[in-house]
Amino acid sequence: MTKSRRSRLGVGALMIGIPASAAAIVAGQALASPVPEPHQIQPQSRHIAYGHDVIVRGSALPSDAGHTVALEYAQRGATVWSQLGSTTVGTAGAFRLSAPLEHSGLVRILDTTSGSLTPFEASSTRSDGGAATSSPVPVYVAAGVRVRRHPINVLAGQAVLVRGRLVPGARGRRVSLQALQSGSWHTLSTTRTRSAGRFVLRYVPGSAGQQQIRVRFAGDQLNGGSTAGAGQMTVYRVAEASWYNDGGNTACGFHAGLGVANRTLPCGTKVAFRYGGRLVTATVDDRGPYVGGRDWDLNQSTASALGFGGVGQVWSSQ
Repeated sequence: MTKSRRSRLGVGALMIGIPASAAAIVAGQALASPVPEPHQIQPQSRHIAYGHDVIVRGSALPSDAGHTVALEYAQRGATVWSQLGSTTVGTAGAFRLSAPLEHSGLVRILDTTSGSLTPFEASSTRSDGGAATSSPVPVYVAAGVRVRRHPINVLAGQAVLVRGRLVPGARGRRVSLQALQSGSWHTLSTTRTRSAGRFVLRYVPGSAGQQQIRVRFAGDQLNGGSTAGAGQMTVYRVAEASWYNDGGNTACGFHAGLGVANRTLPCGTKVAFRYGGRLVTATVDDRGPYVGGRDWDLNQSTASALGFGGVGQVWSSQ
């Protein structure tokens, strides 16, 4: 009777995965021989995002209809298994289980009706004729980085503060502030999470420019790595400017709607300006100014958009 039972359960397939936002984990076909042989799982992906369910779909013989199967989980490095949920095998032998996971770990399926692990994932057999044990499947749950994405405008030498939260919340986890430079991400500063996973990253830029920035968590024993964009950081310097009417020809051969003259920057260069709380991005379309001490000559449209008149100081990103 035992031999017959093992043969009947030793067929079908198991697939472990997540919703469409991530790939599924697929087990290979189980064996149909009277005595199960070792079976290897061939997962396509073992990574899910924080907040998503792990989903298990499987099929058994129609004669197994009515059996109760449970989804079990063990945290990484632990030996204690907990039950996440259970369901009943349908009349056609199919079943589906899902449950949220906060941390990386192992999952497996248990046939609670027979009290043994289903051989849908069998990786070994017992020499004493007992039921085959299942092979636990590793699942890596990426942590969630929660940070507000917004433009950051700061004067060189002033501190930039980026606040956020890493979930699931835990104290002492390392997060980094990174900037995109020449096609690669470079770390600007690091810190450790505080209570409930909250963090404050601090960085003092030394020169003007514009960069995309993000917050990165590299991963640890509990969770996989994750990143989240924090927006564009524009660092300004204080510069002297004047304005002029560019009704004639320009040295660059074109008129930008919001134009600016500079002595050395290539034609077409985009430059951000800040004045009196207003922000404008202008395009270099002319040469000048040629008065000592001045860096920029704003055309009439750029000056008007900034509310700028005469000669004075502005913030510029170049």
